[in-house]
Amino acid sequence: MRMLSIKSPDFELQFGKIVDDRRESDGNIAGQVSSILSDVRGRGDAALSDLTARFDQHALTNDDDWSISAEQCREAFDGLDPKLRDALKLAADRITAYHKDQLPADRDFTDDAGVRLGARWQAVDAAGLYVPGGRAAYPSSLLMNAIPAKVAGVGRLTVTTPTPKGVVNPLVLAAAHIAGVDEIWRVGGAQAIGALAYGTKRIKRVDVVTGPGNAWVAEAKRQLFGVVGIDMVAGPSEILVIADGHNEPDWIAADLLSQAEHDPDAQSILITDDAAFAAQVEDRIDVQAAMLSTHKTARKSWDDHGVIIIVETLDQAIPLANRLAAEHVELAVEDPKPLFEGIRHAGSIFIGRYAPEAVGDYVAGPNHVLPTGRRARFASGLSVLDFMKRSSFIELDEAALQAIGPAAIALAEAEGLPAHAKSIEARLK
Repeated sequence: MRMLSIKSPDFELQFGKIVDDRRESDGNIAGQVSSILSDVRGRGDAALSDLTARFDQHALTNDDDWSISAEQCREAFDGLDPKLRDALKLAADRITAYHKDQLPADRDFTDDAGVRLGARWQAVDAAGLYVPGGRAAYPSSLLMNAIPAKVAGVGRLTVTTPTPKGVVNPLVLAAAHIAGVDEIWRVGGAQAIGALAYGTKRIKRVDVVTGPGNAWVAEAKRQLFGVVGIDMVAGPSEILVIADGHNEPDWIAADLLSQAEHDPDAQSILITDDAAFAAQVEDRIDVQAAMLSTHKTARKSWDDHGVIIIVETLDQAIPLANRLAAEHVELAVEDPKPLFEGIRHAGSIFIGRYAPEAVGDYVAGPNHVLPTGRRARFASGLSVLDFMKRSSFIELDEAALQAIGPAAIALAEAEGLPAHAKSIEARLK
């Protein structure tokens, strides 16, 4: 963990290193992923079978080995503890309500020249949702990806998820039941992204691929962008907490650890104007981390990437936060409004002492698939728009063409494109 003071002579140098630290995979993965994708494109299901046996120790022999049925998902949902079932339902309801409010409106109008103009929004035909296995097998991620797709009106939802040694996560299946997923394939890694993008005999190709994954999954999405649409190339999770000294140190320590436990490469940063409070938080992190079942991961993340920054006044946190452009930003201060108004770059902002980031991972409503690695400077979290595309339309009658056509002819001729000019000129004559 690094402790920085804004008053230090070398603060700008040290802070700049934090901003520029990508914490993402090295270039060696790119070549490995390229080989995997080439194999899937060339051999299809045979490549998926070989790679799944190699990486997941799961044999894809018969249909049950390849896919998970809707009946299995329903049984998993019915078998949940009622309290957990109700929690999943609440999460799904709130995520659905929030994303319904994101649906864009079509436009259709006629301008002063008599030209009818507009745009029509439509969902993609099919979406592929990647759901990680192992440490990151979270039902919340499935809900956050599948529900916006359903709200957008996607016709076919296909999930790929690894099942190491054949083990299936019943919570993920229950979430798939709630979300109305159409297909679940027991394939993971870069090979799953390749199957969704290229299609195989068993797995039909899709138009958009979304969902979190490890470095190989992220790199596969990067390489296949253009073959399919993607949500984003996501890296390790991150949180920035801006807190004054009037917080409970235990609360802030738990908030920082909530991201540290995701991944050894995750990053948790605290900015505060109270050095004594910072020391208390650091002590409570030591105590809490030791008690976590995720202790090893959280401890490594905090030790390797954790940062505490001491500022003189909280308004100094605003430019720092904008340069960090963090995935999650908490404003645990007495008066969060000035900070909230000043922060321009963040994946999601949590306002006030009673808005921990963890509530946003599950039941708040907004999507928890957010830009990482300082990409919040130019990117947004997952939404219904990631599963939709817009087609503009133009309608002219003879009078409308007479009104604007001559200007188009002049521009076409100036650009040296005579066929463009002729296609308009012919109608005007």
